[in-house]
Amino acid sequence: MHRYVLILDKQNIRALADKIVLVLGVMLFIGILIPSVRETIGMVMDILMSPILSIVGDENFFLILSVLAIITAIYSTLIQKYMVDQSKMFEVQEKMKIFQKEMKEARETQNTYMLKRLEEQQAEMMQEQMGMLKGQFKPMLYIVLVSIPFFMWAFYYVGTHPEASMIFPFWGEQLLSDRVFVMFTFWIFWYFMCSLAFSQVLRKFMNIRAPGM
Repeated sequence: MHRYVLILDKQNIRALADKIVLVLGVMLFIGILIPSVRETIGMVMDILMSPILSIVGDENFFLILSVLAIITAIYSTLIQKYMVDQSKMFEVQEKMKIFQKEMKEARETQNTYMLKRLEEQQAEMMQEQMGMLKGQFKPMLYIVLVSIPFFMWAFYYVGTHPEASMIFPFWGEQLLSDRVFVMFTFWIFWYFMCSLAFSQVLRKFMNIRAPGM
């Protein structure tokens, strides 16, 4: 009886934690669209990050940026590893590939019998895909709780230190606030390149395949 109550309590705590993460994650998603909220998040994070930056030095801000990108990559990869049902995800993906291939062949050969059978399966396939996407949504909110505050701090710092620069391969020294192309500034470009590169290495090491692969 006591064991059942304990398990039930753990389930309730986990369900409550998921709801809190859902609310906070959605609020952050909406909040980053509002300039005043972005600035507030950046200023709060600056209180935490300033002591670290004072030790490293403002001239080495790009090192902090690199470390934050790597932390984000590690955190997001671990979340996806342990919160996403990888086997189920790839099972649905393989079924969808087979379904699409059969549908293409049926249309090309005008096989009405096969088309009718596949059309009957289509609703089931769409339902499985929606279930897979729903399973990936919750981990994404967990990732957002860590990545967005770090990202907003970097956004705030570069905005208040327009002289911050970094030496890039082939480009030489560039202001981090300058644009590489369209909306991508140099600091965003560097952040995503570091995060993406480290994430790919970590995924390979942990045998995690990206969705759709």
